[in-house]
Amino acid sequence: MLEDGRMQCDLCPRDCRLHEGQRGACFVRMRHEDRMVLTTYGRSSGFCIDPVEKKPLNHFYPGSSILSFGTAGCNLACKFCQNWDISKSRDMDRLADQASPEGIARAAADGGCRSVAFTYNDPVIFAEYAMDIANACRSQGIRTVAVTAGYMHAAARREFYACMDAANVDLKGFTDDFYVKLCGARLTPVLDTLAYLKHDTGVWFEITTLLIPGRNDSTAELEAECRWIRKELGSDVPLHFTAFHPDYKMTDLAPTPAATLRRALEIARSEGLAYVYTGNVHDPEGGTTYCPGCRLPLIIRDWYHIDDYRMTPDGKCPACGTAVAGRYEPFRSGFGSRRIPLTIGR
Repeated sequence: MLEDGRMQCDLCPRDCRLHEGQRGACFVRMRHEDRMVLTTYGRSSGFCIDPVEKKPLNHFYPGSSILSFGTAGCNLACKFCQNWDISKSRDMDRLADQASPEGIARAAADGGCRSVAFTYNDPVIFAEYAMDIANACRSQGIRTVAVTAGYMHAAARREFYACMDAANVDLKGFTDDFYVKLCGARLTPVLDTLAYLKHDTGVWFEITTLLIPGRNDSTAELEAECRWIRKELGSDVPLHFTAFHPDYKMTDLAPTPAATLRRALEIARSEGLAYVYTGNVHDPEGGTTYCPGCRLPLIIRDWYHIDDYRMTPDGKCPACGTAVAGRYEPFRSGFGSRRIPLTIGR
């Protein structure tokens, strides 16, 4: 509570200060009877079984299936949002599916899923629901994944990631100017989250940067991003460069050229990053995992389909014995590129 009678939400750096009945910028957290209430708890915009590579996670039980879902709202204001119909939704009636944490964990186990992903919109804003689901999943032996922009305060970050097994963090650009003008946020809290994941947790994480022509794709910015990752996080953190397509408030730009993705991939490799990928385009070479020791192709992907898997069960190169960073188990067959909608009852 603040001296002026408002209540401050301490979940993310927006620090929304609310009068009774007001909602935060994310739209889903509301002050109600002097409590901060998550209005979307137990409600979802839909459930679907996906390949884990779609999150994207290429080093977290490759080829496995993952139960994916989101709610509504977001604590960023990205003008290029690719899921704006969900993340910017102000219509709670869109959240037709309802499920308890235990129900989601059971559905994942019954569906043969290795993990559950909080995705489509940012799980930071529905942290309590995500954490309860994660705890229910652990009792079933199911892993949990946060697909997030990483925009979170330190205290909430500790509680949240204590429940997570993996994350894909959107590093949307590498200048504060980009974050302020196109995302309504700041860069430093995201970098703090990445450093925290690396140095203070056992959470497996990968990074995604959506390359937007003329906005965050300059050679200088890409070099700076890759150097920071190499220095602060290490060379074994996978980095995904994905292609932008015109959407939401940025329909005036052209899609990302394939040459831009190729240039970004070459820059990252030249800066010493061991695992670099391209996404949202058909690029088998950019989807393949190579041994960091002898450069043997170890996991050959075509979109989300694994065409060849050559690693040992414990995640090593069969030719030179180099360990590949990630989480692995014996590989039998990949889930493929299927997308299976699911309905989960209360």
